[in-house]
Amino acid sequence: MSISTKIQVGIVGGAGYTGGEMLRILLRHPNADIVFVHSRSNAGQPVHKVHGDLLGETDLHFSSELNSNIDMLFLCVGHGEAKTFLESNKIDEKIKIIDLSQDFRLVKSAAFAGRQFVYGLPELNKEQIQQARNIANPGCFATAIQLGVLPLAKAGLLKDVHTTGITGSTGAGQKLQETSHFSWRVNNVQAYKSLSHQHMNEIMQSIQQLQAQPANVNFIPWRGDFARGIYVSSYTPSDLSLEAAYDLYSSYYKEHPFTHVSKEMIDLKQVVNTNKCLIHLEKVDDKLVIHSAIDNLLKGASGQAVQNMNLIFGLAEQTGLQLKASSF
Repeated sequence: MSISTKIQVGIVGGAGYTGGEMLRILLRHPNADIVFVHSRSNAGQPVHKVHGDLLGETDLHFSSELNSNIDMLFLCVGHGEAKTFLESNKIDEKIKIIDLSQDFRLVKSAAFAGRQFVYGLPELNKEQIQQARNIANPGCFATAIQLGVLPLAKAGLLKDVHTTGITGSTGAGQKLQETSHFSWRVNNVQAYKSLSHQHMNEIMQSIQQLQAQPANVNFIPWRGDFARGIYVSSYTPSDLSLEAAYDLYSSYYKEHPFTHVSKEMIDLKQVVNTNKCLIHLEKVDDKLVIHSAIDNLLKGASGQAVQNMNLIFGLAEQTGLQLKASSF
């Protein structure tokens, strides 16, 4: 596609958090036009009725109908719902799909409804993404953890990893539940799904793609008392010096514009509202400590999805994603 020709986009599941972030990005994307935003429960309503931050930004209304005159379809639906949607709706094969659920991330489930999905982590599969027609967007925790360990796996140096990560309340989605009530979440932290988080399978799949030697990832996630962002701290045995580790990471990410390796300690505010991942390394005795931080709704979801769209259509990865964090 010529860069002068705008990508015609449809969004399914436009009323949720990821749908709202997709709208916010694409409304300012210089090479994309939003054709429709699908939501049966909000059909006919202006999108700003749900996404108040878009008041005055767009006249778009939610639609209950699909329009086949698009180039790209984003599925911003819950886990399991993408399969149901594709089973219930015939989508023209010329339309490319980026799915933000976990339905097609694993190799064993990547072929569905006549489509083959590529795992859409650009820092791992950039060349495959550029040739793909269908993308399974990675999970938010999976993105943050993988970006912290991929350089070691690529070098065949990754050993068993112990990792803890904390996520904001938007990671649980928009549907109200006990642990997303303000009165429960504020001034509170809780571990959940210890050593059994759903993103573990895709993390292990990516590690196995890069190195033959098995490496276990032992992950305990936490719910945090803030709205958005993920901060992960991992450690693994390593013979590398700190300087050698920084050289390895800087070399791995030198062609990836959104992942930055910092010799200064990082914090969550540096990445919230951006498509960045920041990484900081420490060496303590024989262990390498890796801190990584992302915005769960952007690099962990909608921002990465647009990054994948850019790659598919031959655009610069940063197009429409040059977003600045708010540090105060």
